[in-house]
Amino acid sequence: MTALLELRGIGRAYRAGDSVLTVLDAVDLDIDAGDMVAIIGPSGSGKSTLMNLLGCLDRPTAGRYRIDGRDTSEMDADALAALRRERFGFIFQRYQLLPDLDAQANTEVPAVYAGTAARERRERAQALLVRLGLGGRSHHRPNELSGGQQQRTSIARALMNGGEIILADEPTGALDTRSGEEVMALLEELNAQGHTIIVITHDPEVAAHARRIVEIRDGRIVSDRRTAEARTQTVNKPGNVDPGTARRSLVDRFSQAFKMALLAMVAHKLRTFLTMLGIIIGIASVTSVVALASGAKGSILDDISALGTNTIDVYPGKDFGDSRSGRVRTLLPADAQSLAALSYVDSATPTVSTNATLRYGNQEATAQINGVGAQYFRVKGTDIAEGRLFDDAAVRGMEQLVVIDANTRKRFFSTSEDPIGRLLLLGKVPCRVIGVTEPSSGPMGGGNTLNVWVPYTTAMGRMLGRSHLSGITVRIRDDAPMDAAEDVLIRTLTLRHGSKDFFTSNSDDIRSTIEATTQVMTMLISSIALISLLVGGIGVMNIMLVSVTERTREIGVRMAVGARQSDILQQFLIEAVMICLVGGAIGASLALLASAAFNSVSESFKMNISMLSLAGAFACSTLVGVVFGFLPARNAARMNPVEALARE
Repeated sequence: MTALLELRGIGRAYRAGDSVLTVLDAVDLDIDAGDMVAIIGPSGSGKSTLMNLLGCLDRPTAGRYRIDGRDTSEMDADALAALRRERFGFIFQRYQLLPDLDAQANTEVPAVYAGTAARERRERAQALLVRLGLGGRSHHRPNELSGGQQQRTSIARALMNGGEIILADEPTGALDTRSGEEVMALLEELNAQGHTIIVITHDPEVAAHARRIVEIRDGRIVSDRRTAEARTQTVNKPGNVDPGTARRSLVDRFSQAFKMALLAMVAHKLRTFLTMLGIIIGIASVTSVVALASGAKGSILDDISALGTNTIDVYPGKDFGDSRSGRVRTLLPADAQSLAALSYVDSATPTVSTNATLRYGNQEATAQINGVGAQYFRVKGTDIAEGRLFDDAAVRGMEQLVVIDANTRKRFFSTSEDPIGRLLLLGKVPCRVIGVTEPSSGPMGGGNTLNVWVPYTTAMGRMLGRSHLSGITVRIRDDAPMDAAEDVLIRTLTLRHGSKDFFTSNSDDIRSTIEATTQVMTMLISSIALISLLVGGIGVMNIMLVSVTERTREIGVRMAVGARQSDILQQFLIEAVMICLVGGAIGASLALLASAAFNSVSESFKMNISMLSLAGAFACSTLVGVVFGFLPARNAARMNPVEALARE
């Protein structure tokens, strides 16, 4: 009959500097199902190392170890975790309970990793605790239990998934005599029920409870004697331990990891907040900068739109700043009429301009006088606040009519005075006020400059004494492509003039330039803000590395009861992501508050926080959590279980 556990030529050596320390040397041992074996020996003899190898917490450096004929050397870390989860139960000298969980939750942990349904594992854990005399203490945490109660809780945990093979390392070492006797009585009872019990001890009285005593000294077995026959009864595994579906197993393991992450964050509130601080500052900075840039860009584009949408301006000369443009006099009113007739064109207006002194009564001020066509106000999208606009008949008749802006009205007329019908002296030309335009907002709306508009024929004939224009402004139809319309406009004027003695300025080009500029500035400032986010991410990584170090023993316990490497990785990743998500939420909230405060006092433009930027903030915080939390989480997942358990 094949032994349940079979060791052949097992050796375990550790490197200590330049030398090699051999702890186990050529150990041969068979343990049958249902046996109760005590492995005894003095401190340093290798008995604890042997137990770690038997429980798949460690790997031998030499020899073969088979469980039910399966060679453990051919198994990866997760396969060994499955063995620990499904076949072994561990009882440690110092109990190794998770301090943040109560007795019932500690008992349930192996079943969580086994994928047992939540209701089934709760019922089984409660039944085990009642059976071990802890029914009234199931919701107490380890620090609220006595040593004997903690050890019984660890026994309940060992039995949770069946505990076919129970490994007890000095199970009475930290207990008083009475509690020790109770624990040994429990182990004998479990052996009578068919569990294979392996006790590691240096106490002969504890070893006397076993049916077989194996003595080890200096890494070698020196005696193996049987005091009673092994029981042949097979352990009755609990029928209500259901391996569960893969989906439920994933959900339960995620829930467990999520719960432990929350407990860890709550247990270290100040450290968690300080870790979040870098994320909070980074997210708040990036979100606010993007909102400021978006608001500023929107304000500028609104101002451009206020100057005229879908417009093309035509000027004499080669380009802005051309010193010879003043001598180019080929731009005529007939050109504007020709352009207005094109199919792409919605409306067009000639423009001439000059500065002159305005007088009304005993008041005077310098103003910009704009000679324009009747379609000017449509081209520019300007609305009338009072009175009316002049028409084509007024243009043809060179009528002395003037439309003033809100600044001019404020400068010359009181709030209660009606300016319509009043005479303004424009230089030496008296003109009757027929309308007032709506105020223009924003830095591109004119500021405090006084602007008035007269028929271009009046400006050319009565004020300037010239026949050529300063420019032509054309509004393109909304459904027409700007590039094609501009090409047609240029060809038309070039044919009329015989050469291209003019240049054009497209409002879309200005818009595109401003958008590109603001985008570059936003990226530049955001990059600076992202530095704080990067610093926050490094802080998360450092704190998580500290957390892994502090919780090494917890990691070892979880691995001992069957946690996979992916379970450990998931737990620490979840914690890192949660820290970053909460930090991101606080940072985004601060950005929203800053935006509300800024918008309540700012008149020039508003901060514009979009749902997209908020979603981006949370995406960034999640990414930071994953990227900077991965290294500590991977380090935790790759730990050797026995080394983790041994860490103080």
